[in-house]
Amino acid sequence: MPAEQREVLEKRFGARAGAVENSDGFEWFELLRPVEGTDQYLVYTRWRSEEDFQAWMEGPMKAAHQGGGAGGEGGERPKPAATGSTVWSFEVVQQAGPKQG
Repeated sequence: MPAEQREVLEKRFGARAGAVENSDGFEWFELLRPVEGTDQYLVYTRWRSEEDFQAWMEGPMKAAHQGGGAGGEGGERPKPAATGSTVWSFEVVQQAGPKQG
């Protein structure tokens, strides 16, 4: 991904603050910039349940990506900052946090 597209992508994610954070069942969000081995960004979200994630996908996320978001100049939608995406779902089988001192 060219550097200018990276900047646009990161700014758009920065401007979306609150778009997912207020959704029922939302627990965590991270936008991960590629450093080595790929040029693809990774968007990581964690949800309380699969049902909460699906409700967000079918509601607020779908609306935002079908024109529910802010338009660009002249009311036109801005060009995509990236093309293509893949959704992966995982189930936690082990987890650990830092030891409490």
